[in-house]
Amino acid sequence: MTSSNQVVDCCDMEPRGLSPSAYEALADFRYELRHFLRFSERAVRASGLDPQEYQLLLAVKGTPQGRCATIEFLAEQLQIGHRCAVELVERMESRGLVRRVGGRDRRGTVSVELRSRAESLLSLLAAFHCSELRCAAPALLRTLEVLLEL
Repeated sequence: MTSSNQVVDCCDMEPRGLSPSAYEALADFRYELRHFLRFSERAVRASGLDPQEYQLLLAVKGTPQGRCATIEFLAEQLQIGHRCAVELVERMESRGLVRRVGGRDRRGTVSVELRSRAESLLSLLAAFHCSELRCAAPALLRTLEVLLEL
């Protein structure tokens, strides 16, 4: 994952001239990413979730073993502020999708867990996303390979 400091460092590099094919590759890569994200947004909305809710469910389920899905962790994963993460969890908790569990560590930090309804929704949506990625992967990889050769 790229931190905001890495992005700034990258942007501070001495710019070198890019060829027209480099711009084309960047545009193609962005298009392929956007195409997948559009698919994702539509699939998620059709399930009754909004994209940020799906992202939170995925972040909770994908929390590395040995870590807890704390608000701080989820805020970082979704690239949102702490308060926004709290509000999102509260909204999803009121819909019966997640629950907060306290005292998972010495500091009494609250963790977020999926409820069975969320597990079912996430399982279905993740399968759709994996299927779409299998279709999108060749184009994404092709554009990435071109970019890596620049």
